Amino acid sequence: MEKALNFEQYVNLADPKLGAEAIFATDDFFADKSRLIRTEAAEWKEDLYDDNGKWMDGWESRRKRSEGYDFCVVRLGLAGTIAGLDIDTSFFTGNFPPSASVDACYSPHGEPSDSTEWQEILSSQSLQGDSHHLHALDNDQVFTHVRLNIYPDGGVARLRVYGRPSVNWDQIGTGQEFDLAAVVNGGRALACSDEHFGKKSNILGPGRGENMGDGWETARRRTPGNDWVIVALGRPGKIGKVVVDTAHFKGNFPDSCSIQAAYVQGGTDDQVETQSLFWRELMPSQKLSAHNIHEFVEQVNDLGAVTHVRLNIFPDGGISRLRLFGFKSE
Repeated sequence: MEKALNFEQYVNLADPKLGAEAIFATDDFFADKSRLIRTEAAEWKEDLYDDNGKWMDGWESRRKRSEGYDFCVVRLGLAGTIAGLDIDTSFFTGNFPPSASVDACYSPHGEPSDSTEWQEILSSQSLQGDSHHLHALDNDQVFTHVRLNIYPDGGVARLRVYGRPSVNWDQIGTGQEFDLAAVVNGGRALACSDEHFGKKSNILGPGRGENMGDGWETARRRTPGNDWVIVALGRPGKIGKVVVDTAHFKGNFPDSCSIQAAYVQGGTDDQVETQSLFWRELMPSQKLSAHNIHEFVEQVNDLGAVTHVRLNIFPDGGISRLRLFGFKSE
């Protein structure tokens, strides 16, 4: 790996929840291509077989008896720049590909064709069985599709494409209210105190949570203090309305929450955690209730333009979604 990368600070652009789809595979005889990008981690089912053999949670082609190699094309859910890849061969042991590479293209008006120009973003890399293969990339181009090439055949459990969504900010006027924290608008969850039961990034996802697993939930706190999560907005803006959704959290919602915010200049994503202790109060502590959408407007302080927020929950628990509605700054 060329550089260290905190993959969890980026968005999985190949997440089906964002609209991603595996649109073509040269062969998926043993395991359907759609499983390659499932949101859930791959699982092993000991005694499950189908008509073609052992059921595997991933994409798996048959044993190749001719020249060439297999590949799978994925349409990203959000066009964006790609910062890192995870080629995951979990549970593939005697049937993983010896190596793989990844290409990408920009095709915003339709699916790639025979004339589409692909760019290699990851050269051929050796793979191991039942392993995550994390690769950081240095590429600032915007892509809409990726192509996973496996040499010559075999199975891959998951492909994660970590990056930042590309947003056409010219289409959003300065007087147009929108969710500054939404993942589709470039919002990212950078850090949190704990995510024992649910990932912090879930709170920025589209729609309401499907279940408790589709939210951010901490372990039961047995020491003084409270839990928190830090979010980077898609772009600087002025927040006028906060929405905290505790959908599906009934016996484990936080008692209350508050929000701090700041306009952060310079530094890196990893440096905001300590700084956040001293950020200004965007919203003082507010009571929360079970399985409910809480909207706060009058309680939100006018801080002007901000770039980051820190959501504090007291003392612990789970929330499904955080929405920060406002206007982009000039």
